[in-house]
Amino acid sequence: MNTFGRLFKTQVFGESHGPFIGVVVDGCCPGIPLLEEDFLADLGRRRAGAKGTTPRKEEDIPQITSGVYQGHTTGAPLCIVFANKNVRSGDYAHLASTPRPGHADLVANRRFGGFNDPRGGGHFSGRLTLALVAAGVVAKKMLGNVHIRAQLIEAGGTTDIERAIDDALKEGDSIGGIVECRANNVPVGWGEPFFDAAESVISHLAFAVPAIKGVEFGSGFSAASMKGSLHNDPIVDKTGKTASNNAGGITGGLTNGNELVFRVAVKPTSSIAKKQRSINTKTNTMETLEIKGRHDACIALRVPVVIEAITAMALADLMLLFNAPKGTHTRPRG
Repeated sequence: MNTFGRLFKTQVFGESHGPFIGVVVDGCCPGIPLLEEDFLADLGRRRAGAKGTTPRKEEDIPQITSGVYQGHTTGAPLCIVFANKNVRSGDYAHLASTPRPGHADLVANRRFGGFNDPRGGGHFSGRLTLALVAAGVVAKKMLGNVHIRAQLIEAGGTTDIERAIDDALKEGDSIGGIVECRANNVPVGWGEPFFDAAESVISHLAFAVPAIKGVEFGSGFSAASMKGSLHNDPIVDKTGKTASNNAGGITGGLTNGNELVFRVAVKPTSSIAKKQRSINTKTNTMETLEIKGRHDACIALRVPVVIEAITAMALADLMLLFNAPKGTHTRPRG
């Protein structure tokens, strides 16, 4: 339920307001230089504090508890934990009987019989993306010269992101956005058709990120209105380089050596300052709900580094499968 990957396995644990959250990475290659300082740059990109992000500020200092010895990975499961210190659980006390629209409050309660931790969204919180970023740091190291970069290209339906955030803050509302991710130097042939095609693995992980509601590769949904003569990418040399990249770097479920390009749609943050209506599950009557707590006006601002992380995790798994000795998995070797 909380584990992903065939050879590069990632397991996340913890809750938003619990004592710790963390990640276990199994399948990490031995001998990779890894210090706690190596995580700080990407963790800093995810950290709150900028305009439009939550006022909740955590130190997010990684503690490596296993899998590293004398500054190098051992090949044993790698465990990294983060302490939750800046919590205000009282902000969520009134939500026990009035679930928030757009959140997992109601469905989590039903799914786990009321035993789930509802504080700050519990295990369903975007706080858990911190664990994904940590796993992504390890995956990036394993990928060597594969370069992955994601950026927010649109928010609130416009490329004027700053103005869109200002308007949302004035209105006490929230906005979503579009994050584009590009990966270069990905070799030809990574992917495991049918069900573990490169798009499938990346998309599976993308939808594990809270607030992601759509994924498109290359020309994406615009391909539906294109003709084949326009959409087909002419191959210009024997390495597989193409003149255009409507395929987004993946053909037939396999990476084709061109730039891997995809975009994700991030929904508006569900917790907003505006009053909303919701059902009181105890009285079975509709009530006006005012959400307290500290929340992002635009969670998409902090999503790019998370999308980089899940891309690295997916590619690391596909790389290990590609390089696995003959007979260890289903891909025939030539």
